[in-house]
Amino acid sequence: MQKRILLSVTCILYLLQNVVEAQINEEKLGAWYMYFFNTTFKESPWGVQGDLQFRNWNTAGDLEQLLLRGGITYKPEKSDIKLTLGYGNVTTGTYGSENLTTSEQRLYQEALFPVKFGNRFYTNHRLRYEQRFVENQDFRTRYRYNLFLNIPLNKAEMDDKTLYLALYNEIFINGQRNVGNGNSVEIFDRNRLYLAMGYIIKKGLKIQIGCMKQSTDNWQKSQFQFSYHQKI
Repeated sequence: MQKRILLSVTCILYLLQNVVEAQINEEKLGAWYMYFFNTTFKESPWGVQGDLQFRNWNTAGDLEQLLLRGGITYKPEKSDIKLTLGYGNVTTGTYGSENLTTSEQRLYQEALFPVKFGNRFYTNHRLRYEQRFVENQDFRTRYRYNLFLNIPLNKAEMDDKTLYLALYNEIFINGQRNVGNGNSVEIFDRNRLYLAMGYIIKKGLKIQIGCMKQSTDNWQKSQFQFSYHQKI
């Protein structure tokens, strides 16, 4: 009887140790390195855009996500709204020493429209609807809304050699709770709050360096971010 109790306690301690090791260290700074591009086909309303993102649970080496995304854009005549139909390929890693990954194929549609307030407040509103095909899960959808705000500091306009403050907040809402195999997720998926300094090197080329706080129901984590933005 005592041997059975000892064996049971040993198994429980082992399982608890694995759970603790798998928990995300919320104090450790992660890092995201990102490249964004967009272009239009001469004078037509059509174009393409995309991004490459390498996300780490730490500054480098512990893969959180590798994201490859691109889409066809359309900007109606006499309108500032940009519409996009796109596709993303996502590889998600496991926190810690495990090298397990999960693949995801993703379709998305989005609308992006700018609104300027006064002389210095440049906002962009982005609505995105995603259809997600995640490995070993049922088909899923997700809704996203992002409010961007850029404030030029050394100039009134977002021109060449402008230093600016960049902020955004994005909320993610799941379309379904059941994801298959008896598993479920919350309706609220996550929230991202971002603050950075940006610099416009020249027309169509800028960089941003900042930090983003990502919050879910289970954890919160800060990520250093460096992004390179190019209009070709």
